[in-house]
Amino acid sequence: MAPNGLADNGSNGTTKPKKKLLLNAFDMFTPSHLAFGQWANPRDRSKDKRRDLTYWTDLAKVLEKGSFVGYFLADTFGPYDVYKGGTEPAFRTGAQWPMADPVIPISAMASVTKHLNFAITTSTSYEQPYVVAKRFATLDHLTGGRFGWNIVTSWKQAASRAVGLPYVEHDKRYENADEYLRILYKLWEGSWADDALVENSEKRIYADPSKIRTIKHEGKWHVDAPFIVDPSPQRTPLLFQAGTSAAGMKFGATHAEAIFVAGLSPHVVAPRVKAIREQAAALGRDPQSIKIFAMITPIIGKDEEDAESKHQEALKYASEEGGLAQWSAGTNIDVSKFDPDHLLTEKDIPYDQWQRLQQSSAYNLSYKGEDVPPLTVRNLGRLVAIGGTGAMPKGSPSQVADIFEQWVDIADVDGFNIAYVVSPGSFEDVSELLAPELRKRGLLDEPIAENAPVLTYRERVYGKGQKGLRSDHTGYRYKYDTYEQAVKDDIREAEV
Repeated sequence: MAPNGLADNGSNGTTKPKKKLLLNAFDMFTPSHLAFGQWANPRDRSKDKRRDLTYWTDLAKVLEKGSFVGYFLADTFGPYDVYKGGTEPAFRTGAQWPMADPVIPISAMASVTKHLNFAITTSTSYEQPYVVAKRFATLDHLTGGRFGWNIVTSWKQAASRAVGLPYVEHDKRYENADEYLRILYKLWEGSWADDALVENSEKRIYADPSKIRTIKHEGKWHVDAPFIVDPSPQRTPLLFQAGTSAAGMKFGATHAEAIFVAGLSPHVVAPRVKAIREQAAALGRDPQSIKIFAMITPIIGKDEEDAESKHQEALKYASEEGGLAQWSAGTNIDVSKFDPDHLLTEKDIPYDQWQRLQQSSAYNLSYKGEDVPPLTVRNLGRLVAIGGTGAMPKGSPSQVADIFEQWVDIADVDGFNIAYVVSPGSFEDVSELLAPELRKRGLLDEPIAENAPVLTYRERVYGKGQKGLRSDHTGYRYKYDTYEQAVKDDIREAEV
């Protein structure tokens, strides 16, 4: 790296400004998210999530005081039931079990913050588009435009059984999700004109009926109604997505504004990031407009010795069994059937199953770099117990900042979804120890002043004034004024 906040571009010796990192805090409405077993640590408040609203409001204040752009809440349905052939390991260790609804805490957290944004995971496989559109428009209103959606299609067969719907094959789920998103764009972008909400008390006109369109859609889902919520600050919430299979990358390059990736090394995710950006460019989008967030679980100390002490404390509570329960469910590979010292490779997995693996796990198994130990079952258990399938850098603020820079330089990521070992302690370490070091290196903006104007989530990502979808995003075509032409184009493309 060059001095003064600049990076050598590696071609002609000139320099370019460093990326300003986007940091999301990464959590889940469960006692053990990606640091399995830490709920037993007295310093961890994760087990309070379901019974104490102050967990959420206190954490929101911590994150806003630090330099976090957003708070990202993952979700799932159904238990993990592959490892050892059943649910017992996940139940006993609290491995992402129990799991409550991530939508509920958002309003409370928004009420005690002005500049913290929120993103939640919701599946396109289990609810009607109109219902999700209404819920998310409401949240975007109540947060003042500080809301985002992590789009998933739900890979877990246990989830399908839980909600009583047939399990849908991988690529078909993404085909369905494409239609699902286009319905939502029609509702969010195309139903109400910008000036349809009048609120004229003298004339007693609340909304102009001539400027509210009934949305008609026929396909896997059927819609015949005007959208029931007036346009929210962003109209469409900021769109995250996490699938990096071939079908997932195609979907993400089409619809996502931010993509969540995971890997034990930046070398693991670099080819995927490159492929995502190339696909986006082929679709006419600015490839740099898709912001890539890598999952990471840093252990940060005041110095190297302090970080090692925190790591040793974490190891006292870490549940390798809980981590393997989650990993086995995500890959549909019961690793309990192998010897602990068996080296896991793609040869252990049937080809058709390999194609459908959660791609972070597939790439991790394929990677043979020196920065990741051989993935025997034993080593895998140690790794996933703290940090899941993502990296776990450890050290002083300077040492951890070096790792963050490596991820940017090698994998071309734009930010991180930062998971915790203990909450809120790990997030406090990012705010108080790591953030100042990143700012010193020109990698992080200064904290936003409390009295600064409130920006939407999309503005925090793209810049002030960009409240709505960018003009190169496919959803932009469905805006009220161009809606009719977009629908005609869709019909013509379907006929071809």
